[in-house]
Amino acid sequence: MELNGKVAWVVGASSGIGAAVARELACRGGTVAISARREEQLREVSGGHMLVVPLDVTDAASVAAAAARVHQELGPIDLAVLSAGYWKQMDPQDWDTDVFDQHIRVNLAGMSNSIAAVLPGMLRRHHGVIAGIASVAGYRGLAGSEAYGATKAAQINLLESLRVHIARTGVHVTTICPGFVRTDLTAGNAFPMPFIIDADQAARSICDGLERDRTEIIFPTRMALLMKTARLIPARVWTALWKSTSLPDTRPAEYPSETTASKGHHETAQDRRRRKTLGRGVRLPLRLHHDH
Repeated sequence: MELNGKVAWVVGASSGIGAAVARELACRGGTVAISARREEQLREVSGGHMLVVPLDVTDAASVAAAAARVHQELGPIDLAVLSAGYWKQMDPQDWDTDVFDQHIRVNLAGMSNSIAAVLPGMLRRHHGVIAGIASVAGYRGLAGSEAYGATKAAQINLLESLRVHIARTGVHVTTICPGFVRTDLTAGNAFPMPFIIDADQAARSICDGLERDRTEIIFPTRMALLMKTARLIPARVWTALWKSTSLPDTRPAEYPSETTASKGHHETAQDRRRRKTLGRGVRLPLRLHHDH
């Protein structure tokens, strides 16, 4: 898609990747509308050069009304970048269903609400791009990401399913999976964040991919290769690789460990060789998330 002259709507544009993408789209000649809950931050991002349309992504009516306003003031939406997101680490010892549900409301239902607001018009016009920002965190399960990673995996599946379903309509669906991006949110992370990049660099990667009509935009490249490879690792081996991130074993000494025969599995020599090989070859972060 040639971005110059196109009407682009960025949902979740008050900070992080969404804000950076909005600025990059404007720099490339796009006519940009930005939406999120925080109107003051949106106006700072806009700098007076973008249409500011506040919304609540968890409210389908609010999102539909925002899309209608963008259409009314700027014209039909050529590109919708769906960047609204929520992240909070889960604690298995204090499982918070409200936090889990908020991930679903913002990350998953919010993306569905945004798609519902733009897809019918795009299908009628046989034209348009829906670009959903998921995460490489959706590729495999990691400690602490039970809620975030689950919704990111669901987003990846949602976008792929929709892409297949409308493949012959003229409407294109792009899945965007960033690795670590340097933002206010990730600045508070206390764990290693390999291959981290700036939000402006992430925005350039996204816009470059959109202009090249990429089906998937995954960056940075080294993180993409690692996480694509990680999807091939058997579940049992994956768990063994990341066992060090588990809660400590506080069972009394008389209880057998999970590696004993009472679990119904004896590790074979082949298992040990494979685990050691993968352990040397795969070094992944403990938690993967990015700020929208």
